[in-house]
Amino acid sequence: MRDTDSNKFVAALAIIATPFALGAFMLAWSPAAQYGAQDPKHDGYVQPRSISDLVDKAAESTVTVWCDVSKTNGSQGTAWAIKLETVVSDVYPTTLITNHHVIEGCIGGNGKVTIGLPGQNPRKAVIVKWDVKNDLAVLASKSKYPALSLSESAPNPGYWVMAFGSADSYEGSVAFGNVLNHYGNDILFTNNISHGNSGGPLLDNEGNVVGVTTSSAIDEQYNVAVSLDAFCAKILECQYEYKGEKTWWDYS
Repeated sequence: MRDTDSNKFVAALAIIATPFALGAFMLAWSPAAQYGAQDPKHDGYVQPRSISDLVDKAAESTVTVWCDVSKTNGSQGTAWAIKLETVVSDVYPTTLITNHHVIEGCIGGNGKVTIGLPGQNPRKAVIVKWDVKNDLAVLASKSKYPALSLSESAPNPGYWVMAFGSADSYEGSVAFGNVLNHYGNDILFTNNISHGNSGGPLLDNEGNVVGVTTSSAIDEQYNVAVSLDAFCAKILECQYEYKGEKTWWDYS
């Protein structure tokens, strides 16, 4: 075969091979592009890339709360660590958030509040302050837990969320779902929760807290979390005066 014929043959092979190579590239590129497009940092509607990492992160910072008023009278809920200075931070450096109704019976020294991670012995916690209207309370402890980050924006209806807590006394329980809607300072969500979840964090797909699990709606297929807006009543220092409107908070 002459050189010119050989060159034409090689060129023909290259022309034929190019579409196949391009097709293979597109097949390999498409999942990667989709994977990038579903980055939770840019899309609150998708689940996180690593659910196990998110669960592990929440587990380090979320504890069971016991309020023992007497041997036969008490309550149990959930609390989670937050970066927040209190008047007792010098002695009790770790601050935690829970529901008021979880520790209500222990206010005023009427009982003993303890907290603990799954499998740990309960440790003492003190009640710092509370907000009856929004069902929130601040606890403090000498035990150290990493603080969870707080969301900087409200979750839209449809956003993926995870509820973490001690559902029906089963510590470290996890439930996935989505935000149904907002109503005032309440976030309506679809995750399954039970007694014992009260006070636990409701987290978005980046692991940021968007609300505090509070209650179940009677005869309805959704549950309720207190939004971070409600923190501005008595819990956090906000840059605007709290008046109860539905305005997302600024904790900076």
